[in-house]
Amino acid sequence: MRRAHDKEHVRQVLVAGPCACLVVTFSILQMLMSTSARGQELMGDALPARAFEVKPRLSLSETWTNNVQAGNVVGSSDQITEISPGVQIRAESSRLQAYLDYALNKLHYAQTKSSDRLQNSLNAFGTLEAIEKFLFIDVSATIAQQSISALGTQSVIESSINSNQTEVANWRVSPRIQGRLANIVNYEARWSRTLVDSKSDLRSGLGQTDWLARLSGDTPLQGLGWTLDSSRQTVGFTEGRTTEADLYLLGLGYLLTPQFSLSANIGVESSNYASEAKENFTSRGLGFSWRPSDRTTLSGSTDQRSFGRTHRLDLAHRTGRTAWKLSDAQSTSATPGQSLQGSIGSVYDILFSQFASIEPNPTARAQLVNAYLQVNNLSPNTRVLTPFLSAAQTLSRQQDVLFALLGVRSTLTFIASQTKSQRLDTLSVAQDDYSTLTQIKQQGFSINFSHRLAPDMSMSVLGSMQKIGGTDGSSGERTSLLSLNLTQSLAKNATISSTWRHVKTHGASEPTRETALTFNINVLF
Repeated sequence: MRRAHDKEHVRQVLVAGPCACLVVTFSILQMLMSTSARGQELMGDALPARAFEVKPRLSLSETWTNNVQAGNVVGSSDQITEISPGVQIRAESSRLQAYLDYALNKLHYAQTKSSDRLQNSLNAFGTLEAIEKFLFIDVSATIAQQSISALGTQSVIESSINSNQTEVANWRVSPRIQGRLANIVNYEARWSRTLVDSKSDLRSGLGQTDWLARLSGDTPLQGLGWTLDSSRQTVGFTEGRTTEADLYLLGLGYLLTPQFSLSANIGVESSNYASEAKENFTSRGLGFSWRPSDRTTLSGSTDQRSFGRTHRLDLAHRTGRTAWKLSDAQSTSATPGQSLQGSIGSVYDILFSQFASIEPNPTARAQLVNAYLQVNNLSPNTRVLTPFLSAAQTLSRQQDVLFALLGVRSTLTFIASQTKSQRLDTLSVAQDDYSTLTQIKQQGFSINFSHRLAPDMSMSVLGSMQKIGGTDGSSGERTSLLSLNLTQSLAKNATISSTWRHVKTHGASEPTRETALTFNINVLF
C-alpha cells in the first residue's frame, strides 16, 4: 500500500502540470531558506547576510525536420515550435547551500498537432545545517526525458515524437546527524527516502529507503583507524516485489603516508535478492586511496557480497587546462544507467569537477559551470548512454572515460561509456527489458568541439554514437548523430543560435534518417 501511495503521489505531481513540479521544489528550498534565516537571527551578526538570486529566462525555437517520428523509415516532415520559460535560483548562507534550475518546455507541432505537449526539466539540490554542526538536511530533485526501454527506439533530441520516451521525476530527501562523542568517537546517522516515477504506465515506479549508522575512531597505533557500519536498504517497485539488504561491517583503515591509505572490512549481510526470506552471508572487502596531489586521485575497492563481487576503480587528474576521469564500477542499481541522485550530464559533471579549484562552493560553482557552458556553446545534458527504466533490482558494470581540454577560445570534450547490466532480483516476475534478455549491453562515445569565433560569437561541432543490444548476440539499435551549431550574442542577456543536425539509426529494420534545422533565441531577465 505504501508503494502504491508513493507512486500515485509522484504521478499526481507530474499530471498536475509543470507549475506543480516547480512549486513543490521551490517550496522545499523556501522552507530551507526560512529555517536558515531563523537560525541566523538567533546567531546574531556572527553569520554573513543571506544571498538569494533569481534569474528568469525565456527561450524560443523553431525547428524544421524531415522526420519528426523517431524510428520512422518513411519519414514525416514537420515544423516544431518550442517555448521554454525557465528560472535559475541560488540561495546561499553560512547554514544553507541551495541551487535550482527549472524550465517548462511547450512543444507545438504544425503537422502533428495531437503530439503537442509540455515537458519539464529540473535540476535542484541543497543542504541545510538545521542545527549547527549536528543536524543536516540534504535534498535533491531532477526531472528529465529518458527511454522506457533500452531495446526500443532511442531519441537523440527531446522534441522527437517517440512512444519510447517519457518524463521521469526523481525526488530525494536525506536528513543526517553527525558529531563526536567525548572527543574520541565520531558518529553519523542518516535516513534517506527516494521516489522515482514516470508519466508512462509501461514501467514500475520506485520507492527506496536507506538507513545508515556509523561509528569511527582512532587506535593507539598511529595511522590505524576503525569503523563500525550498520545499514539497511529497502527498494520497492509498484509492479514488482520489495527487496531488502542489511549490512553490518567492521572496518580498519591504515594511513601508510599522508597521501596513501589502505582499508579492509568484514561483516555479515542479510538479503532476499535470491530468496523470499532473508538469508545470511559473509561480506568482506579491501580498498585503497592514493592522493599524490590536489590534482590527482586514484582509489579502488572490491567487496564480496551475497550476490557476488562488486568493485570500483576511479582515476581523476586535472591540469590548468585539462580534466581526465576514468572509472570502472560494478554495483547494484534500481535504475540502470541513472544515478538515484540524478545527474545533469557528463559534460556538466566533468566541468563541475574541473572548476573545484576555482570555486569550492557547490552552488556558486554550479553557476560558474552554467555560465561557461553558455559562453562556449556547450550542451550541459549531453549523454553518451540513454538511461532506461527497469522493474527490479539490477547488477550493472559501467566503464567511463572522460576528457576535457579547456583552451582560451576552444573547448574539446570526449566521453566514452560502456555498461553491462542484468537482473539481480531473480525472483521478480515484473515485466521489463530483462524479461526477454539475460544481459543488456550499451556502448557509446561523444566528441564535442566548440570555438569562440569572436567575443560574441561561437560555434560547435558534436558527433556521437550509441549501440544497444543483448550480450547473447541479439542486436539492438545503433544511433549516430552529427550536429553543427552557431551562436551569436545580440545583447548582454540575449543570444540567437542556429543548429543543423543529422541522425541515422540502424536497427532490426531498414535504417532511418533525420535532418533538421533549428533557430533559437534565448533571453535572460
